[in-house]
Amino acid sequence: MKIKTISILAAASAAIAVMSFSAQASGNADAGAKKAETCKACHGEGGAKPIQAEYPVLAGQHEDYLAAALQQYKSGKRKNALMNGFAGALKPEDIRDLAAYFSSQPSELKMKY
Repeated sequence: MKIKTISILAAASAAIAVMSFSAQASGNADAGAKKAETCKACHGEGGAKPIQAEYPVLAGQHEDYLAAALQQYKSGKRKNALMNGFAGALKPEDIRDLAAYFSSQPSELKMKY
């Protein structure tokens, strides 16, 4: 009985942590649209048409994934000279707004499963 209670409490704690992260990760897509002007140069309008095949499509990606990627570029955990420079200047609010904007854009990306 004690193990079952601990398991339930652990699951509830994990669910609360995920919900609070999701609430924090949500940004303002309209503000993100204004902040994304520089991004067009490589990722195309709305992040949907990169100018080179090795640049990722940003449009339609999951908001939390985009926020995490920008945070990793900012911290240097992900390495790319251009992105490290751009992301290094972003504030947490900018990251949330950009992630909200790009995740809300139409995309040809499809769920594999």
